[in-house]
Amino acid sequence: MIKDPHATAAALLPLVGGPANVTSVAHCMTRLRLGLADRSRVDDEALRAVPGVLGVVEDGASYQVVLGPGVVGRVTAAFETLLAAGRIGTADDRADGDGRNGDGEADGKTAGADDASVTPAVTPAVAPAADTADALARRGAELKARQKARNATPLKTVLRRVADIFVPLIPALIGCGIVAGIAGLLTNLRWLPGLTPALTALSSAFMALIAVFVGHNTAKEFGGTPVLGGAVAAVVVYPGVAKVTAFGTALAPGQGGVLGALAAAVLGTYVEKWCRARLPGTLDVLLTPTLTVLVSGLLTLYVLMYAAGEVATAIGTAADWLLTTTGALAGLILGGLFLPLVMLGLHQALIPIHTTLIEQQGHTVLLPVLAMAGAGQVGAAAAVYVRLRHDTSLRTTIRSALPAGLLGVGEPLIYGVSLPLGRPFLTACVGGAAGGAFVGLFAMLGTEVGATAIGPSGWALFPLLAGGGGWAVTAGVYGGGLLTGYAVGFLATYFFGLPDGAGRPVCDPEKHEPRPADRPGPRPASPR
Repeated sequence: MIKDPHATAAALLPLVGGPANVTSVAHCMTRLRLGLADRSRVDDEALRAVPGVLGVVEDGASYQVVLGPGVVGRVTAAFETLLAAGRIGTADDRADGDGRNGDGEADGKTAGADDASVTPAVTPAVAPAADTADALARRGAELKARQKARNATPLKTVLRRVADIFVPLIPALIGCGIVAGIAGLLTNLRWLPGLTPALTALSSAFMALIAVFVGHNTAKEFGGTPVLGGAVAAVVVYPGVAKVTAFGTALAPGQGGVLGALAAAVLGTYVEKWCRARLPGTLDVLLTPTLTVLVSGLLTLYVLMYAAGEVATAIGTAADWLLTTTGALAGLILGGLFLPLVMLGLHQALIPIHTTLIEQQGHTVLLPVLAMAGAGQVGAAAAVYVRLRHDTSLRTTIRSALPAGLLGVGEPLIYGVSLPLGRPFLTACVGGAAGGAFVGLFAMLGTEVGATAIGPSGWALFPLLAGGGGWAVTAGVYGGGLLTGYAVGFLATYFFGLPDGAGRPVCDPEKHEPRPADRPGPRPASPR
């Protein structure tokens, strides 16, 4: 656990290349996300060794340092403070760069030395080495460019951009979702009837206007003016669209939801860029915003809202069919594959689907199934804790990361425990698959489990559960899935996730003789 965020930030900054190498700073629930000018200046191994760092992830566009929930916000704030101070210091150094050292002497000389006495910086004997270094640097740059090109596939680029649009919205989604859960609980218990309408208004206001925030973030991500993106997307939720008819059908406010807002803002960004590239400065101020709102707004009303509405409806129908028809198999696959998505940071791309389902049906049926991956992870970590009882460092990591895992934040356990060990990551996926199959099976039997908001998972998801069978039945099915994931993840890891001999002391406590693994000769594979 990170006790001093300022010390952690101070340790991280030089290891990522210093202030000059950092182009952007952001964070999500568990990761510090950095934009870097030169990836080769990062010391990966030293970063992983910093106390409190659970792992590093690179998705081609950002370098992500996994710190865990709660602490990442404090470390990010400290990191930004140090970054700003470092840049100010660099600017001051450049302003003072008048060719003099601190004693007022010319740089590169000894005081009183003649120019003729200065040794040349490069001699013929050094030149070949310099040429070799330059050649190696060029080759390294070429290899880096090719690697970046391989990683920048269209699919990865799209998923990264979708994640960058929706990740900043997660805190509001969590807060409003929890308030909605409290309001629903008070309504069911018939407590505080005078307060529940206010809570409902607080929780619903953000969802009613989420299209505006999506449009703002989309324009920002695609290089447009954020407020214009929000203005174009706002038409999706404006009540007056009910008077507009497209394809012979009257539009409904909110039709197309976040998908329509996303498409509208992307279109608006391209219209804005087209105008700015062609209009002179005197006309750009007036005509570019007008044409952006007019052209993209009309196309949104008469084309995009209708098309996005059809797509959103298809997503809801497909999700319902998937779980009611192939529930157990679908749950098995979704629960088993979600941890790799979290590891790669691609799980954020599912946020638009969850949001669309919540807008349509009041809850997302996919989140409780995917949450089972966290249960498998918890079970696997518990098995590692039991088997490797002599590894005090690893057990300390598990004790600090397990509470977050129980609340559905799996990254600390992924990067701190299961992924470094290898096989426990796979057995954790097995536990997630079992829990997902359990929840999916009950969906086939008519007991659907959904979540009214996204963000919380694990035990934190209980207040947000919704389903046709009532909260008690829904909670029972979800709890049964969690227990199944815990149990299968634990058993699979305990019996198959660690090599034989894992957990035995390094030496015999009585004879003080090294184990065969520590004697000369072939060594068995290390569990770590």
